[in-house]
Amino acid sequence: MDKNNLKTLFPNLEEGLYNEIIQHGIIKEVKAGETLLKVGQTIRSTMLIIDGLVKLYREDDEGKEFFIYHLDAGQACSLSMVCAAKHETSEVLAKALTDATVLAIPLEFMDQWMSKYKSWYQFVITSYRNRFEELLKTIDAIAFTGMDERLEYYLKKQVEKLGNNLKITHQEIANDLNSSREVVSRLLKKMEAKNWLIIHRNSIEWLKKD
Repeated sequence: MDKNNLKTLFPNLEEGLYNEIIQHGIIKEVKAGETLLKVGQTIRSTMLIIDGLVKLYREDDEGKEFFIYHLDAGQACSLSMVCAAKHETSEVLAKALTDATVLAIPLEFMDQWMSKYKSWYQFVITSYRNRFEELLKTIDAIAFTGMDERLEYYLKKQVEKLGNNLKITHQEIANDLNSSREVVSRLLKKMEAKNWLIIHRNSIEWLKKD
């Protein structure tokens, strides 16, 4: 791991901490679609995203998935930080949406750094706060808006991360929103009629300008 790249992705850490991250961190290369974290899995390390895009889900007893938020380069999985610190198992599912590079920090070093490096403590707190704010936005979209507004919000978030041409099926969207493919397809057709998007086979081209 190159220190300059690490400093660019995760600024404002102490020099000694950068050295320890490089010394003890474990680089993992994952392919798109690969699972990084399973529900019920014992957390033995926390994840820093070096490259690529990771998607976090909740999963019910029947295996249905519900999208929570994305993690991209320069961000950390705060849920893994909290679970690791409390020696708990994961309650979320994490998958690589694209090919990704992840830096795993073993639990014992994370514990040491919380007291040894003030910048690591601040990084953990900030990461948790940012992910919590994203989670609140997701909850607001569920609790206070209709499915049409939820779908628009979801697509905009996807476009922010992946660009205007989304390689995604109606069924994948339905899974993320815990809805049915029929409902999603009907709403997408309404959006297409408004010239918000163009539906292609297994992809959607977003046109709407805010």
